Amino acid sequence: MNTDKNKRTIELLDIGAGNTGSVRRCLNRLGIESISVGKDRAISGDLPVIFPGVGSFGAVMRLLEASGQKERLVEVIEAGVPYLGICVGMQVLLEGSEESPGVAGLGLIEGMVKKFDSGKVPQIGWNLVEPQTETQNKTQTENNSGYAYFVNSYYAAPNNESVISHRSQYYRDFASGIKKDNITAYQFHPERSGDYGESLMESWLDATN
Repeated sequence: MNTDKNKRTIELLDIGAGNTGSVRRCLNRLGIESISVGKDRAISGDLPVIFPGVGSFGAVMRLLEASGQKERLVEVIEAGVPYLGICVGMQVLLEGSEESPGVAGLGLIEGMVKKFDSGKVPQIGWNLVEPQTETQNKTQTENNSGYAYFVNSYYAAPNNESVISHRSQYYRDFASGIKKDNITAYQFHPERSGDYGESLMESWLDATN
């Protein structure tokens, strides 16, 4: 991987199901080059991957399948390539979702995606994100709580709560961040969450070198 901080490059998975524009602008502000993969270019396996999924669980999984990137994404993640999932890019890591019964997720995290059963759905707006104190190997930035921007009707419910790196409250406690080995994922949109979100993005990027 490229170890020159001023010339770092990541691959941005674009299958027509993500707000890649806002993520790319955030990366530009951080001095990171991004290469689009997923449609006409396969995931290389040589660079960190960001998947900013937006839309329904089932539609995103169908687009992954149609693009030919579903198996490739699992392959590179299992090989240890750093992965950052955003919004549905986090949810697809699990085994399935109540949003799309019968549609299998990537199955890299055991558990299901569930629908909020209280309050106004979807949750839209800013909410407090708090790190899990028992999560190991966090940087100082990741130890900080902050407010992030959410747009979600569903939340990830991992079977093993030790993979939950951040939690938030919306009529119930829910996982707003996941960390397992080379997998990092956020239910919120760090690229739209001001200085706090950018600090999380930068922390993840620093950890990929």
